[in-house]
Amino acid sequence: MDSKNFRIPSGCSICGIMNKKGRVFSGNDIIQSIALMHERSNGLGGGFAAYGIYPEYKNYYAFHLFYSDKNAKEETEHFLHQHFDVILGEKIPTRKIKSIKNPPLIWRYFLKPDSKRILLSDIEEENDYVFSCVMKINTYIKGAYVFSSGKNMGAFKGVGYPEDIGDFYRLDEYKGYIWTAHGRFPTNTPGWWGGAHPFTLLDWSVVHNGEISSYDTNRRFLEMYGYKCALQTDTEVITYTFDYLVRKQGLSLETAVKIVAPPFWSEIERLPKKEADFLRTLRYVYSSLLINGPFSIILGMSNGMLALNDRIKLRPLTAAVHGEFLYVASEESAIREICPQPHRVWAPKGGEPVIGFLEK
Repeated sequence: MDSKNFRIPSGCSICGIMNKKGRVFSGNDIIQSIALMHERSNGLGGGFAAYGIYPEYKNYYAFHLFYSDKNAKEETEHFLHQHFDVILGEKIPTRKIKSIKNPPLIWRYFLKPDSKRILLSDIEEENDYVFSCVMKINTYIKGAYVFSSGKNMGAFKGVGYPEDIGDFYRLDEYKGYIWTAHGRFPTNTPGWWGGAHPFTLLDWSVVHNGEISSYDTNRRFLEMYGYKCALQTDTEVITYTFDYLVRKQGLSLETAVKIVAPPFWSEIERLPKKEADFLRTLRYVYSSLLINGPFSIILGMSNGMLALNDRIKLRPLTAAVHGEFLYVASEESAIREICPQPHRVWAPKGGEPVIGFLEK
């Protein structure tokens, strides 16, 4: 039976591997792990995020771009040269894979923001300047899409099964200290190269299984602060939400979790007054960033990894640790495929985050 003709609401697979000491390892493990959950995908989307893969360019922003044609590429490169010092621009290396058809033009650039442009723009923070440039390219240059923009990290995604996408991008040749992966079964949005996961902004990356029913509420709030949600998927708002709360608002990751997946009001009422007042305040101030709907997500960042379920755990999520490694995945079998005997395995409760930070 062809899975492409059927809607599987609980479909999609996610997994992540992190070395807590920051030691880099090959992309082979993450490809093997996500491949075990092949039946959760249908060939319409797969992708990876990797951290620590560009040590020789670690001080530069690595922009990965899809182009629909040469005109989009020329217009984007003109924009990049106006706003950045372009250290290197090149095609992202790929292999010919029989199942991967009609890929766009795929390029990467290593960039340093132009200091004079930053001064003229009245933007104080370098990351805000890069954020602004990413939004302009993705919103105003037809046929161009920045799908990765962080330092010493990159996203690799497309239309296909994740194991084929990993082979296509030659991820066995890369080494990173954090890897995340996604196998997509699109339910409400089309399968296209830009719509595959992960979704990224700066060094944030998100892979997601589920449906965000609060998308419009979340989107309207974020667009008041310069975020443009135009990529035909609800996952985009999750990435932007964490960027807004942690980077722009200066909140801790733990506090951000209490905003996107807070305790129910009935639970808050039973807590000690000080804690209850704090949680009430978060819910009042950031009510528009509460994420509703069934979901499990893995958030990657330069200094760690977060895994999180919706509050009533409508999507599967398993975590494990073994030595200096942290594993998270939709299924325990995907972890045991690459780590047969982990020291500890558990299923996080709904709304209970699994957070790993680099020890250094």
